[in-house]
Amino acid sequence: MPLNELTIKQALEKLDKGEITSVKITKACLDRIAKIDSEINACLTICEQEALQEAEEADKRRAKGEKGGLLGIPYAVKDNILTKGIRTTAGSKILDNYISPFDATVVKKLREAGAVLIAKTNMDEFGHGGSTQNSAYGVVHNPYNKQMVAGGSSGGSAAAVAADMCIFALGTDTGGSIRCPASFCSVAGLKPTYGRNSRYGLMAMTSSTDTPGILAKSSEDTAMVMNVIAGHDTKDASSLDEDVADHLLDIDSDIKGIKIGLPDEYFKEGLDEEVRVKINEAIDKFKEMGAEVLPISLPHTKYSVPVYYIITPSEISSNMARFDGIKYGFSDKEAKSLQEVYLQSRGQGLGTETKRRIMIGTYALSAGYREAYYLKAQKVRTLIKEEMDAALKEVDILLTPVQPTCAYEINAHRGDPLAAYLEDIYVSAASLSGVPALSLPCGFSPKGLPIGMQLIGKRLDESKILNIAHQYQKATDFAQQKPEI
Repeated sequence: MPLNELTIKQALEKLDKGEITSVKITKACLDRIAKIDSEINACLTICEQEALQEAEEADKRRAKGEKGGLLGIPYAVKDNILTKGIRTTAGSKILDNYISPFDATVVKKLREAGAVLIAKTNMDEFGHGGSTQNSAYGVVHNPYNKQMVAGGSSGGSAAAVAADMCIFALGTDTGGSIRCPASFCSVAGLKPTYGRNSRYGLMAMTSSTDTPGILAKSSEDTAMVMNVIAGHDTKDASSLDEDVADHLLDIDSDIKGIKIGLPDEYFKEGLDEEVRVKINEAIDKFKEMGAEVLPISLPHTKYSVPVYYIITPSEISSNMARFDGIKYGFSDKEAKSLQEVYLQSRGQGLGTETKRRIMIGTYALSAGYREAYYLKAQKVRTLIKEEMDAALKEVDILLTPVQPTCAYEINAHRGDPLAAYLEDIYVSAASLSGVPALSLPCGFSPKGLPIGMQLIGKRLDESKILNIAHQYQKATDFAQQKPEI
C-alpha cells in the first residue's frame, strides 16, 4: 500500500516499528498532491518546506524513543484556521495576502503532538456555502466524480482525505460544513460538541455554532485526533471546562443492546430514494449487530433551516465587520475617502454569497425587524435544542441521513441559493443544539457516488458515537474503498 493511503493507526504502527519515517510518508503525501490536485483543487497553500522540516523533527523525536500520539503524521487544515507564518485566506480574495502571526489552539496542539502540516485546504469563502463552489480560488471537485461538488464548506479537507493527499484533516462545522463533504466524499467527519474543541484562532462565521472538527479515513482515526485536540482553552470563552475522556478507551466495546432512535421527520418526502435505500441497509446492519432501533419524533426539525438561516447571517453580519480594508487584508489603493476604502475594499474583496449573507443578517438585526426575526429564531432554536436533548435521553444515539441527495453537479444550484440552503435540512438541528454528530460512509449510489449516514449523540458523548461508528466500520468495507483518479 502506498504510504499516503495509510490510516493514522496503520502509519503509527509502521512508524513505531521503524519500518517507515515521517519524512517518507510526508513526501508520499506531497507527491500525491503534486500529481492530482490540479484535477481536484483541494489545496490552496502547499507547505512543502515547512512540512519536511517538521517531519525531520518528528523523526528526531522518535529516534530519542518517543512514540504514539500523532507524531510524524501528515495532515491538512481548512484555510479559515490560523497557522503561524502560513497564508490563511478563508477562501477569500480579501485575505489573499494575509499571514497569520499565531496558531489556532487546535493547530498548536497538533504541532506539540508532532503532527506534520502539509497544506491549507480550499473552502467556501469564510465558510459561506455547502458545496465549496463559493471559494474565490475555484471549486473543489469530488474525487469520486470530478463533475460533482465535494460538499462544503470544508470541501477541500474532505477531498484531500478521500484522495489520500493527507492522512487526516481539520475542518470546521457551523451547520453541516464537515458532515456534508464527509458524506459526499466517503470519509468520516465529526462535528464535536460545541465548546469541546477550542475556537481560538478560528475565523468566526457564526460564533454560537462554529465548531472545529475532523475529517479522517475512519472513526478510529477520528478518535485518535480528538484525543489530541479536545479540551478546555482559557483563550476561548465558549470552551467547555470539562474532563476529556480517552476516545479510544471503549471504542472496541460491543454495541449489542444500544438504542438507536430514528426521527420520523428525517425520512419523509424530500429524501432521494437511493439515499434512503443505503440508510435503511445501515439500519438493518445495526439490527444484525444487536442494536435496538426505536422510532422517535422531532417535530421542530422542520424549522431548523429557517432558524439557522436567520441566526447565521445575523452573526455573519457582525463578524464580517472587521474586514474593512483598514487593519489587514486587501485594501483598495484608489479610494479617495474613508467611506470609499470601506465600500470598495469590501465590494472587490468579498464574494457574492458573503455579501448576500451580510445583507440578510443586517436586515434581520435592523430596527423594527430584530424582534420579529432574530429573537423569534432564537426562541425556536431553544425549542429545537430541548427537543433534541429530550430525545437523546430515550436513546443512545440518533441515526439520520446527512444530505437528502448524493453529490450534485457543479453549478447545479447556481442562481438558486434557497435550493442550496435546503440541502442543510438534516444537519442544522444538531448544530443549533450544540450536540456532537458524525457523518459515516454507508454505501454508494448506482452511479458510484458516496452516501453517508449521520450519528447524533448526547452532549460530550463523542466516545459513544465513535464506538458505534467503529463497530459499524469493522462490519462493513465502505471505508476501504478508494476513488479512481
